[in-house]
Amino acid sequence: MESIITLRKSIDTRLVQLEVKAQPRNLYEPIGYLLALGGKRFRPLLVLLTAQLRGTQNPKALDPALAVEVFHNFTLMHDDIMDAAPLRRGQPSVHEKWNQNTAILSGDAMFVKAYQLITKIDPSYLLLAMDRFNETALEVCEGQQLDMDFEQMVDVSQADYLKMIRLKTAVLLGFSMELGGLMGGFGREDQERLYEVGENLGLGFQLMDDLLDVYGDQQKIGKQVGGDIIANKKTFLMINALDLAGTDARSQLNGWISMRDADPMEKVAGVKNIFDDLGIPQLVKIKMDTYFDEAFRLLKTIDCDKEGLDVFNNFAKSLIKREG
Repeated sequence: MESIITLRKSIDTRLVQLEVKAQPRNLYEPIGYLLALGGKRFRPLLVLLTAQLRGTQNPKALDPALAVEVFHNFTLMHDDIMDAAPLRRGQPSVHEKWNQNTAILSGDAMFVKAYQLITKIDPSYLLLAMDRFNETALEVCEGQQLDMDFEQMVDVSQADYLKMIRLKTAVLLGFSMELGGLMGGFGREDQERLYEVGENLGLGFQLMDDLLDVYGDQQKIGKQVGGDIIANKKTFLMINALDLAGTDARSQLNGWISMRDADPMEKVAGVKNIFDDLGIPQLVKIKMDTYFDEAFRLLKTIDCDKEGLDVFNNFAKSLIKREG
């Protein structure tokens, strides 16, 4: 049974060892740059921690786990372009450090690299793993498109938003646990239930990210605070605020949303004050906790090794308490 520290070290060591060609430099250097920025690595950790929920670790699980991390970073590289995000993990995003075209092509190369890694899975698992990976990758793209579509829509419902974050964020966490379950020797029914655990964790984590975007510490979250407000994102916070606001508060919110030349810091402060008056942070925390509670409830229905389950639960609960 391997600890979280040991598993994270294995992930970071293997990422450094990935065979990324030196030339053309402007294609491959951005990949190494983005991966070296670090991150919590909790997607590959979910794969590996789930794979040892039966009490032993599959020695061939590491590269498929890294496939999820490389794919995730590919989406970040392209998302930053679409969101015009200046920072990623506290450092210049790839399109800022290089240029937009370089970031697009380097992201494409990362996508290919993810496929190379996941095909290193045990051949007996390959067909199912690839089928589920392909389905998940398409769902992530669908979620990103919905996210962009929402920017042009006046009204977005809570149900619409939750569907979007399920696709954009939660399905990849679900797949991470499903993949770990596949390599850990769980039956298909348990693999599907593990997927549900990861999906619920993903929904909770995305709501937490929405909250931290407004109320987090920039040094801890590694990106611009209030970026969603500045970009007029239809987050769970904004949707709830528009639903609950009276005439005056709704007018103020719509005023901030329509104001294209507003000072960013003033806009963030103005919208945040409205959120506070309406009790939006508390509402988001309640919704977030319902997903986390459901994830742990589902996990209890699966026959797991006690030590492996303890390691997994400690990891998940540490993420729930994070501040960035």
